[in-house]
Amino acid sequence: MAVGARSGHDEPEDRPERDESPAGGAAVPPEGEGDAAGGTPPKGKKQRSFWVELPLLVGIALILALLIKTFLVQAFSIPSDSMQNTLQRGDRVLVDKLTPWFGSEPERGEVVVFHDPGGWLEDTVTPEPNAVQKFLSFIGLMPSSEEKDLIKRVIAVGGDTVECKENGPVTVNGKSLDEKSFIFPGNTPCNDKPFGPIKVPEGRIFVMGDHRQNSLDSRYHQELPGQGTVSNDEVVGRAIVVAWPVGRWATLPVPGTFDQPGLNAAAAMAPAALGVAGAVPLVLWRRRRLTARRTAG
Repeated sequence: MAVGARSGHDEPEDRPERDESPAGGAAVPPEGEGDAAGGTPPKGKKQRSFWVELPLLVGIALILALLIKTFLVQAFSIPSDSMQNTLQRGDRVLVDKLTPWFGSEPERGEVVVFHDPGGWLEDTVTPEPNAVQKFLSFIGLMPSSEEKDLIKRVIAVGGDTVECKENGPVTVNGKSLDEKSFIFPGNTPCNDKPFGPIKVPEGRIFVMGDHRQNSLDSRYHQELPGQGTVSNDEVVGRAIVVAWPVGRWATLPVPGTFDQPGLNAAAAMAPAALGVAGAVPLVLWRRRRLTARRTAG
């Protein structure tokens, strides 16, 4: 007989003891844990009320808003007409503050917000905000009225040579800009304030408003250090979208004229540099050959 098998004459298996539990198999709570009526199980943990959790939710929301304002985007209000018709007085724009953290620098054609480099807004009176406005601007839910910030379009960057003669277009590295798509209708590129040529120092930008005859931009501050240019370190970020009012919602792309071939100063110098680099070995080889002939003669 195989091990583990049973014959029909073996003793019957042990049977489980008789179930003495109450009818239906309901469990009986330990002594002292039922209610007065006997047998009702205890209730689960009481859920916290909404009003208890509300302060925690508000605190998390405020922290997230502060982080977004500090590292991602921030709202700014347009205080003047210097960027018409691209931006109107009272518009709210969202400014990208993330890409500068990764080493991105302002580029030609971008609309940027920057801190006053010093002396640009010395005569401008800023309104005194109330406590609520200060708090909302601190967490980024409302533009700050205390900070002296400006918004302009980048025309030239470090290393560029920018110029504009009377009745002429703005030129960057000798290339004329076609600005019809963004300067204020009826304006001239610079007849109110011709300038240049100006060599933009490295790490700085030359900025102008789209409403040329109503913008105190880089042209009007050439007596300051940097000839009216703005340090990249003063740039808060690029304005990417008009967020308010809803009827004026729009993105702020770079106009096509800033993408024209040869505008980049480094790119314009590249063919000449390559030509010189290629000519040097050829000249040296020719000189060695002539020297060898003279020696042999």
